[in-house]
Amino acid sequence: MNAYPLAADLSVFGRDPWWLVVVKAVFCFAFVMVTVLFSIVWERKVVAWMQLRIGPNRHGPWGMLQSLADGIKLMLKEDVIVKRADKAVYLLAPVVAAIPAFMAIAVIPFGPAGNEISVFGHRTTMQLTDLPIGVLYILATASIGIYGIVLAGWSSGSTYPLLGGLRSCAQMISYEIAMGVSFAAVFLYSGSMSTSAIVEAQHDRWYVLLLPVSFIIYIVAMVGETNRAPFDLPESEGDLVGGFNTEYSSIKFAMFMLAEYVNMITVSAVAVTLFLGGWRAPYPVSAFWEGANHGWWPLLWFVVKLQLLLFFFIWLRGTLPRLRYDQFMKLGWKVLIPVSMVWLMLVATVRALRNEHYDFQQIVLYVGGGVVAVLLLSFVADIFRGRGEEPEGPAPEREFDPMAGGFPVPPLPGQTLPPVPRRRSRHHDRELIVSGGADTVSDGPRNGKEGADGA
Repeated sequence: MNAYPLAADLSVFGRDPWWLVVVKAVFCFAFVMVTVLFSIVWERKVVAWMQLRIGPNRHGPWGMLQSLADGIKLMLKEDVIVKRADKAVYLLAPVVAAIPAFMAIAVIPFGPAGNEISVFGHRTTMQLTDLPIGVLYILATASIGIYGIVLAGWSSGSTYPLLGGLRSCAQMISYEIAMGVSFAAVFLYSGSMSTSAIVEAQHDRWYVLLLPVSFIIYIVAMVGETNRAPFDLPESEGDLVGGFNTEYSSIKFAMFMLAEYVNMITVSAVAVTLFLGGWRAPYPVSAFWEGANHGWWPLLWFVVKLQLLLFFFIWLRGTLPRLRYDQFMKLGWKVLIPVSMVWLMLVATVRALRNEHYDFQQIVLYVGGGVVAVLLLSFVADIFRGRGEEPEGPAPEREFDPMAGGFPVPPLPGQTLPPVPRRRSRHHDRELIVSGGADTVSDGPRNGKEGADGA
């Protein structure tokens, strides 16, 4: 019995003539750009609808050309370079952020791996290329894009952009671990890291049903990776003015904005490919229509799923408030990473038992027994954890020096700031000179009537 449902067959790729490769590359770029233009307008329309506003309605029919007008406006604005910036890195950072965002779409399948479509009389696949480690290629390109944000914050020569860049770096480290572990569960079930092979492995059941915990972890991690609300800490207007892009204007600012929306499209396309069946039609359609997964129709199903996930991004932004930074990091390190590790071990156990020809009932019994045992041990540990320790009263307040590390830091819970030395007021010893003598006690109004009379 084969341990995995299928192996990656990439022999159909790399056989296209050069002009067809160029056509596919242009199509991928155009697809992403058109989706970005539509997503900006759609986001403003949906958020306006959620907030009982009208939204864009001036440029084009129903305001559909608003994002194009915004792009032209940004390009015509004055391009300012701050005086204290590291000019070379300052100019390079938007490019480093934008270009890798487009690269991941190259391995996303828009249709079956066979020669399903004809382009100028040449049969080809609906995918630019594929790799045996296609998903790792996506992770690598996503990681490179973070460098653009970090370099932008560092090179601006300003405090708030630097803090935004550091936040973005911490987000990437924290949430990419959970994202990678959620991918590992998909690799175990599909037996491949190729995107086309992973979609083929979902021919009977999508992985969102087989691996729901991995899907939820990836959804949370992809919002954190793209710096979108409620995880938009690197550009938090409330405390960082604008974050890493505070000192940018004109076309350079537009490139950061473009990179954000392209990353949204990329992570949504990865979610569709790995968990939502990729280009496959949903069950009610594929059950009675045999040709739903052939020809150009797979592109339609892929776009519909992609737009649903983009709507999810917009819905989150219009619904949830921004998290505090400590809450955000706690979610990544204390919730997502431990849960993803435990879930990966559980998936690996189930796969190993199936490869040893255990039936489904035995697998459920073993897995259920292991989960119950872990819960029981944690319950017992919680019971005995507090024994032998004397109950502590309220922690006494303790003073601390906020400048001990060389820079001001806020107090922790239970700590109090030392009293601030204040100098005596310069007007403290002055005598109020009034007409009629120096009796100032009776000069102030004793009630409202006297005050009115005095006035």
